Amino acid sequence: MRRKCAAIFFAAASVLVVGCSFAKAPPDPAKSAGAADGKEVSAPAVTEVPVISISDDRPAYPVAQEDEPDEPEYPPGYYDEIVIDASWEYADHAQIDDDTARLYRASSDRKDIIISVNAGHGTKGGQSVKTYCHPDKSPKTTGGSTPAGSVKAPAVTGGMTFNDGTREATVTLACAEYLKDALLEEGYDVLMLRYDDDAQLDNVARTVMSNNIADCMISLHWDGDGLTYDKGCFYISVPEKLKSMQPVASYWQEHDALGEALIDALRDNGYKISGAGHMSIDLTQMSYSTIPSVDIELGNGASAHDDTTLQGLAQAIAEGTDEYERNRK
Repeated sequence: MRRKCAAIFFAAASVLVVGCSFAKAPPDPAKSAGAADGKEVSAPAVTEVPVISISDDRPAYPVAQEDEPDEPEYPPGYYDEIVIDASWEYADHAQIDDDTARLYRASSDRKDIIISVNAGHGTKGGQSVKTYCHPDKSPKTTGGSTPAGSVKAPAVTGGMTFNDGTREATVTLACAEYLKDALLEEGYDVLMLRYDDDAQLDNVARTVMSNNIADCMISLHWDGDGLTYDKGCFYISVPEKLKSMQPVASYWQEHDALGEALIDALRDNGYKISGAGHMSIDLTQMSYSTIPSVDIELGNGASAHDDTTLQGLAQAIAEGTDEYERNRK
């Protein structure tokens, strides 16, 4: 596992939450086994970071037995709830950060790699709140949903509407759920930044959480270009003028490499690609990202968005993610 993630310790009948030290995620099997015998579990020294809450209706964490491997598997459906830590870099730039994200764990063939999946949009009130476009508070270099030259942008825009009246936020969430399942099947852990209709996490908060929990970040979107035909998929590449600004200067090549891997997989699976497969736009997400990060646009208002299509798109993205991660090692 490249990034650091939460250290949590579990007992057989109850849960003891230590918080995040961003060490290796699963508990030490010997300590878990001791907890199963009713003994007190001693936690290692940890740094004070966000509390992770555990819901009562989720599968219990498996208690390791002596003959089990050092890293026991998680039961299907297992997740931790993650909150933002105000001490994280750029966390002070977030304006909407009252919600949790869910860190789902692969139950088999674990790769110890965390993929952050962002179902674009879906924050009530996000359009009326502003955040800085860049961490250094410099103006945007290109236009988009926010004009070039703007210093601040909506914390989360409302998104586009498909030609049949379906909201983009509804479709991105459905596709994100399919992508989560496909990635878990491949052994990746998944940080779901939005798991319902209203995530009270703005774009800066979602990016900051990804920076500190995940190995890479993938945001799902459809383009609001107003066209009456499906123009195909593309990713948002980093504009030339932004490549000298930190943290972009240190990561833009990986941002683009991840985007290219996703487009290659979509193309290989027969999906239409728009032009060269990318468009340069100055986005908040990439401006704040300190891990490989991409906004993938999976079509526009004229594109098919039925369940079969979304499931196929998600499978292709999972394949592209896997290819990227294997080549990254």
